[in-house]
Amino acid sequence: MDVLSIVMLIFLVLELFNVLMLYLAPGSRLGNGVGIFNAYEKSKKDPEVHELVKYLIYWVAGTKIIFIVLLIGILITGTITTKVFSSIALIFSILTFFSRLYPTIKKLDSAGGITPRGYSKTLAIMIMSFVGMFAVAIIVYFVRFYDGG
Repeated sequence: MDVLSIVMLIFLVLELFNVLMLYLAPGSRLGNGVGIFNAYEKSKKDPEVHELVKYLIYWVAGTKIIFIVLLIGILITGTITTKVFSSIALIFSILTFFSRLYPTIKKLDSAGGITPRGYSKTLAIMIMSFVGMFAVAIIVYFVRFYDGG
């Protein structure tokens, strides 16, 4: 198995666990559980707001399933060129976190709306780790490719 496939498979498995968490235990503080947001528990006091929150959680989970299924298709049928460009696309899509989501979670974290405090930094490090993992895999692929291996 090539390095790009290995990294995609790791990402796929992690995302699968995140989807399971969102569907089965959305209030958890693990994975992508929204229990880290103090407002999640507060939303339960207003049924209309809580239904909206649940809808958005399931929408995120459904979007992640799209990525998972696409990755499965790429892993099974994709050429190495498809895997390279898919890895680059994943880097860009993952980096979109820093355009809107990170400023929001950082603001919430600073205001005490996240438990545990400092989680925004942990999340940023995890997101950058995914980007780094894909970038290293692409570099390793090209080094091997140009070395004839």
